[in-house]
Amino acid sequence: MSARTSLHLAAEIGGPPHYDAGHYLRLARLAEDGALDYVTLGDSFARPGPDALAVLARVAPGTDRIGLVPTVTTTHTEPFHVSSAVATLDWVSRGRAGWQADVSTTGAEARLFGRRAAASPAELWREAGEVADVSGRLWDSWEDDAEIRDAATGRFIDRDKLHYVDFEGSAFTVKGPAIVPRPPQGRPVTVLDATTTPAREAAARHADVVHIRATTPEQAAAVRDEVRTRAAAHGRDPENLRVLVALTVDLGDAETAPEPGLESGPRLAGGGTYFRGGPVDLADLIAQWHRSGAADGFHLTPITPERDLERIVNGTVALLQHRSLFRTFHPGGTLREHLGLPRPASRYAGVRTAAKGV
Repeated sequence: MSARTSLHLAAEIGGPPHYDAGHYLRLARLAEDGALDYVTLGDSFARPGPDALAVLARVAPGTDRIGLVPTVTTTHTEPFHVSSAVATLDWVSRGRAGWQADVSTTGAEARLFGRRAAASPAELWREAGEVADVSGRLWDSWEDDAEIRDAATGRFIDRDKLHYVDFEGSAFTVKGPAIVPRPPQGRPVTVLDATTTPAREAAARHADVVHIRATTPEQAAAVRDEVRTRAAAHGRDPENLRVLVALTVDLGDAETAPEPGLESGPRLAGGGTYFRGGPVDLADLIAQWHRSGAADGFHLTPITPERDLERIVNGTVALLQHRSLFRTFHPGGTLREHLGLPRPASRYAGVRTAAKGV
């Protein structure tokens, strides 16, 4: 299969908070055994629980191939710190990091920090897009070969290959450069949930992977086409954008037929569309939607992670592999390689090279 037509699968490993890292490590390893592209770990200022990014940094050394994508809230946080933390996750995972940017909309969450009042979703998603933008610039601010590490001369870095980003956003400014060297992937994978219109605009501008929600293949295809068209309007190559349908999955009763239309299921975690049925039913749905060109894959949220993720991997995924619809091993070592996405060059290296040629 080409990167464009390959089926991509990811899973959420969150749920009720656990304070034992081994819980998340076991789930990530299970997903890795199924050759899934990545796992996500949701997070929010509105609920108790460990920090998702820190948890996946702990999971990273215990896994080898699976991509690791924590939710990172861009509201009330410092963009420079966000970019540094995500870059660090890419380093400790050897190029398997992504991040799912999210926003904090409630007054209760704002009061936790006391810096600002709650703002409108449009304003917050505009800011989230700016955080994604400046993060990419900070990751580019070290060229790939900026580190010299020459003990004989005492030179650690080539200062000509470090760059100020001089970014001015609507709510913050960042001079740069980064304090973490350029990540192994160049830029860790940016994931955005494009359910709402403000989020969809940010996704079209900045995301590598977009999660959407739809109740029919036709609806999914329409949203996917819209996001790709918006991305192209921003000068991006829509071929380098992966669109995954987000689905909350209940595989508690393998004998229960799926409900007659996803729209009939209740709204659950994160507003995800609901599927109830058996592993075979889920495999049939994924195969049908993907073959129709509705999406590049699925992001599955097990309603009971310990139970349903095992059934997804050993039931649904195994069946898709048996039908030659999904790979049996990871195609590379980085998350970008799993997704068939190129490693971007530093935007500043090109500017410097052009300037020297003048």
